[in-house]
Amino acid sequence: MAEAHQAVAFQFTVTPDGIDLQLCHEALRQIYLSGLHSWKKRFIRFKNGVMTGVYPGSPGGFMVVVVSYMSYSKYQQLDPSLGMFAKLGQHIPISQYMSTDSQRIVGGVLVGTGLWVTIIMIMRNVLKCLLSWHGWMHARHGSVSWSARLWMILVKVFSGRKPMLYSFQNSLPRLPVPSVKDTCKRYLESVRPLMEDEQYERMKGLAKEFEKNLGPRLQWYLKLKSWWASNYVSDWWEEYIYLRGRGPIMVNSNYYAMDFLYVFPTNIQAARAGNAIHAIMLYRRKLDRGQIYLLANKVPLCSAQWERMFNTTRIPGLETDTGRHMNESKHIAVYHKGRYFKVWMFYDGRLLLPREIEQQMERILADQSEPLPGEERLAALTAGERTPWASARETYFSRGKNKQSLDAIEKAAFVVTLDDTEQCYDSNNPVKSLDRYAKSLLHGKCYDRWFDKSFNLIVFKNATMGLNAEHSWADAPIIGHLWEHVLSMDPVKLGYEDGHCRGEPHPNMPGPQRLQWDLPCQEVIQSSLTVARSLADDVDCHIFPFSDFGKGLIKKCRTSPDAFIQIALQLAHYRDKGKFCLTYEASMTRLFREGRTETVRSCTMETFADCNSSIHIIEERLMLLKQAAEKHQNMYRLAMTGQGIDRHLFCLYVVSKYLGEDSAFLKEVLSEPWRLSTSQTPVQQTELFDLVKHPEYVSSGGGFGPVANDGYGVSYIIVGENLINFHISSKHSSPETDSHRFGTNIRQAMLDILALFQLDNKAK
Repeated sequence: MAEAHQAVAFQFTVTPDGIDLQLCHEALRQIYLSGLHSWKKRFIRFKNGVMTGVYPGSPGGFMVVVVSYMSYSKYQQLDPSLGMFAKLGQHIPISQYMSTDSQRIVGGVLVGTGLWVTIIMIMRNVLKCLLSWHGWMHARHGSVSWSARLWMILVKVFSGRKPMLYSFQNSLPRLPVPSVKDTCKRYLESVRPLMEDEQYERMKGLAKEFEKNLGPRLQWYLKLKSWWASNYVSDWWEEYIYLRGRGPIMVNSNYYAMDFLYVFPTNIQAARAGNAIHAIMLYRRKLDRGQIYLLANKVPLCSAQWERMFNTTRIPGLETDTGRHMNESKHIAVYHKGRYFKVWMFYDGRLLLPREIEQQMERILADQSEPLPGEERLAALTAGERTPWASARETYFSRGKNKQSLDAIEKAAFVVTLDDTEQCYDSNNPVKSLDRYAKSLLHGKCYDRWFDKSFNLIVFKNATMGLNAEHSWADAPIIGHLWEHVLSMDPVKLGYEDGHCRGEPHPNMPGPQRLQWDLPCQEVIQSSLTVARSLADDVDCHIFPFSDFGKGLIKKCRTSPDAFIQIALQLAHYRDKGKFCLTYEASMTRLFREGRTETVRSCTMETFADCNSSIHIIEERLMLLKQAAEKHQNMYRLAMTGQGIDRHLFCLYVVSKYLGEDSAFLKEVLSEPWRLSTSQTPVQQTELFDLVKHPEYVSSGGGFGPVANDGYGVSYIIVGENLINFHISSKHSSPETDSHRFGTNIRQAMLDILALFQLDNKAK
């Protein structure tokens, strides 16, 4: 085989005349180019580390400060060292080794360097103080106060020039710890619409007792952690919410992202994979070079979650999982019809071109070999319970060919599945086709996705595609940023010729390497598959594009689109179940260093009053609606600015467990189920898409499984001005839920709320 020949750099035979050494020049050339590529990458990382380490300073700024200082000293006839060498000369005979001119130059450089570092620290701390002010978030949409404008100017001045991905990490403020009193007050306010008077009074008593006795003690430890750690929440959140969970991560944790709904750039599976993989690798190159710049309303965001996007795998453990990240990976792992392949992404010291990647995918698709015993369903181990997978990994994958093959998957940049099914939006059968598409991305066959990998690229037989992402390493907007890059490059910038990627196949490129296995653990694999299939079969997915109106019309109502949709979800849930429930809406806290998410409790007294109102006078109903929308916006601002409820209570609970203290209040709070879990998928890089002319050229969003067995999971994406895609999930086993019924209620709730604004009458 070609790859076997290329792997041998030299051959030798022993003859009576000595050793006959035959070097393979092509192999040595590839070794040289590979090493050159590695050293270039190391140099770029070193350079970026220096640039981000001194930001907002720069080497150019260093030269300006040092030269200016030395010129000023010379003009004023000052000692550039400020007497430093004179004092040192009393103890060390410096003059014996350095001339007076040399002393002046060295002294000037040292003092100038100190001045430069001082300027950097001042700019960095001023910027940190500026970024700690969040008054700009309270401005009404479309209006900016003078204080906010002045603040924006100062942020721009102290932000330096040409920032890179990690430039602002040292300038971001730390996540503040709210007071116990404020958190308890907000918590009681959030559960008031969900509790009867007697139950509420009881919870109020528990909260007051906690606030008076145990709370301050736990708070002291939490304050101590906030001073010492970069973020007092994120490490515990990752460990206890994600990595210590022993249940399946498939459906329960992993989430998915969809392709275009109405655009089909090609119907050739290998070609679509070629362009997508190349675009992903280009994004990784930008990531390695720090060329991704993150802003929210011109405000820097934390970049920490980007560090583990590639070359990362979740490793199962008996009690807790761990995340393993490789600094560099030059290959991907590909799954097709039960076989695993290792595919190198570099040749001749460069990244493979799209047509060359398509060529590699074609070779895999043409491979007729059968899966080895147990290989086809091997990934079911990653879909089932974590403890059996950890035991099997330790027993069967710690040595020999199994370890080598498992390493090839776990150390890959990411995993690609060349799926043998066809999934897409079918206009003749829109409901079933989209539901089937979503379920395939969420769990597939339960053994054709490596769920432990940071993300899987899935390319279907008819060339549509999507992602399945593991959740512990980062949140959905991070993978969404990558996905927007891929979708913007695929049909336009990279393009196709007669359905194939542009360019020509490579005549001498080695083929993919088939991974080898010896798997005596087929009973464990089958057991995990049984658990996974039971979970997957229970998931009820429903995806529907809401095209009656979008954010364009909602903005005419002078209402936040997110608040509008959240109130519609509350109304839909009330109609669906006849009651309100504890509602989770994810918001980001990346305005702070190493921030992840916070919860917005969308079910408020104002929303309760609006949705439960028996008032038929439109003006009064509209007033209640606007009050509910304003309350939601305030809750969202508090969550984003570190004044949320749930992460604080969660960390207080963790501290109580470490101290061996039991709190009836915290125990009840943490045991309350989220029967409605919601999330918006934001379009972050609108400059990549012309949403006015081509709203179809954007992802149709993504979704996740239900959090509670008797609840709903709802994800939505606002596409352009006139379209909102909803992704709904629940469980068939619950008699209380039905995703399609809930979808119908959402549609009607959206129309009913819009009718309150009487836009048609206003237009007339």
